[in-house]
Amino acid sequence: MRRSRFGYGVGALTGVGVGALFTDVRKVEVGVLDVGYVDAGPPDGPVVLLLHGWPYDIHSFAEVVPLLTSAGHRVLVPYARGYGSTRFRSADAMRNGEPAALAVDTVAFLDALGVERATLAGFDWGGRSAGIVAALWPERCHGLVAVSGYLIDGQASGRVPLSPTAEYAWWYQYYFATERGREGYARNTRDFARLIWRTASPRWDFDDATFDRSAAALDNPDHVDIVIHNYRWRLGLADGEPQYADVAERLADRPPITVPTISLEGDANGSPHPEPEAYAKQFTGPYEHRAVGGGVGHNFPQEAPQAFADAVLTIASR
Repeated sequence: MRRSRFGYGVGALTGVGVGALFTDVRKVEVGVLDVGYVDAGPPDGPVVLLLHGWPYDIHSFAEVVPLLTSAGHRVLVPYARGYGSTRFRSADAMRNGEPAALAVDTVAFLDALGVERATLAGFDWGGRSAGIVAALWPERCHGLVAVSGYLIDGQASGRVPLSPTAEYAWWYQYYFATERGREGYARNTRDFARLIWRTASPRWDFDDATFDRSAAALDNPDHVDIVIHNYRWRLGLADGEPQYADVAERLADRPPITVPTISLEGDANGSPHPEPEAYAKQFTGPYEHRAVGGGVGHNFPQEAPQAFADAVLTIASR
């Protein structure tokens, strides 16, 4: 069996033991943030950047990381703003959760670590951020692995009513649009997250220890503000910040992604997501879609780490 730099056999990590990979969380100044992140693998290896979603954290990639480091890659896994040890440097900074802000954080994170180019991979919010970087800063992106494909959009489309079935699937977005929703999420953050985990991945049999390990990241003092702003911004109920306006305007045009890309979708994704045929045309470079069975839900890298890592290694090798 191959061994990673951590001494674990590849594929042998299960349960809470995978958390040992992320005990060495570092900090780096990134624009308005001090970002907490994990830096694993050979320092001179080709870089892979992994971006998590909501309401998850960096542990979504705990079993992916050794598969990539054992193949010689340097793997960076940051906490997004509002999660884990990432903090705003100023108490006065707006707790902005708009997609443009998270994408700019991603580019600034690469700059802060002196990384010119990386293979980007993510899901949910992280998949959106990775896709935005690939679309607007392709020179920084060697290639892309995106769960649920193309997730770039603007506020105007967010105001357009969907079918009743689709609107029903977005129930929490409308809950968060109310002050009752803000208070409810603040009071019951972990219970809310557990509900989302179960409904977004109905066939994923995670245990309490696995959930608690990631849920700790939601105790971040800015988490509720970031989440509420993100979903209100999508509906046009909250404004962004002027410094991100140009990026947001470019995203509203749904720019194509030209870098080599593999999109992934599990057969049991209970979260709202587009069908592959709806976004395939947005990828104008080398593109492949991989559908994965076996009850894989929304948290793809944690539920199917081998399939996720295989896609990353395929893109990184090009």
